[in-house]
Amino acid sequence: MAAEMAVDTEALARAIPKAELHLHLEGAIAASTVVDLARKNSVSLKAFDSVSEMFLFPDLATFLKVYDVCCQVLHDASDLQRVTYEALARSAGGGARYVEFFFSPLVHRDLGVPYATMLDGIIAGMRDAQRDYRVQSRLIPAYNRELGPGPGDSFLDMVLSDRREEVIGIGLDYGERDNPAAPFKPIYDRARAAGLHVTAHAGEDGPAQNVRDSLDVLHCERIDHGYHVVDDPELVSRCRERGTYFTVCPTTTISTTVWRDIGSPDHAIRRMIGSGLNVMINTDDPALFRTDLAHEYSLVMRNMGLSGKQIKEIALNGIRASWLDEATKRSWLAQWSAEIDQLIPAAGS
Repeated sequence: MAAEMAVDTEALARAIPKAELHLHLEGAIAASTVVDLARKNSVSLKAFDSVSEMFLFPDLATFLKVYDVCCQVLHDASDLQRVTYEALARSAGGGARYVEFFFSPLVHRDLGVPYATMLDGIIAGMRDAQRDYRVQSRLIPAYNRELGPGPGDSFLDMVLSDRREEVIGIGLDYGERDNPAAPFKPIYDRARAAGLHVTAHAGEDGPAQNVRDSLDVLHCERIDHGYHVVDDPELVSRCRERGTYFTVCPTTTISTTVWRDIGSPDHAIRRMIGSGLNVMINTDDPALFRTDLAHEYSLVMRNMGLSGKQIKEIALNGIRASWLDEATKRSWLAQWSAEIDQLIPAAGS
């Protein structure tokens, strides 16, 4: 790859046109914003000795506790507008031109924020970011799988009660290990019948079976994370044949999975790419993990020995895996392909 790209890797990673399909709004709140909003809304941060210590995550469970604190500082539409604008500005700064991002409505509802208020604030932030940074975006309410399937109908009732064009699908997140995918089938059947797209976190800290069930039972259109697919060669073959897309997040694997060394030949993302699976790179929770989209690309480019052509395919997979309309996909694929070929001449060969 070094011979193909005799330029600064970070600068190249930033210049490549990109989409981001795996970004959590609440995980994109900068530490300074957490402090500002905690002060504004009288939320105590005394459980942590310092904000810098708060953003240290030895495992997924610890991370989710901090994620909940970030949710607790959001009390009204202006708070949500601010964090949405800041998140999309960061994403655009990393080279993103299109973003489909998650948010956790049940957490905010339980804290007393009406769903309509959430949407008002988030969508205002989306529009402001498009105006100022030319980054287009869409919104995905995510269901907390740790609640079990029981409250799923009320979650979906809430989402369906206020159908805004910016809301395009649902997701399934939070702790996966003891919360398999299959029991959420009724929620997903209803969502698909109502015209919503569907995706799910699977195979991050749960088994390959969760990936299989997310595809076969929930009928997900793409898989978020998916790393443990590499444990099941037959499933890898199936996913390759059907062209399944995986929204991988390199930096967070260091804290939330068993793959702690990005440069290891055994790292799941490297193995997924090597097996011919369709992956695209994302930040997951960029503020909490102090990263951006360009850094994630640079990390993979520097550590996984990918060719220019592979980098190009990863970037274009962001369009292919998106929930954009087909006409826009075709147009952007042609435009982005030409741009990438200018940046990485060997990518077009």
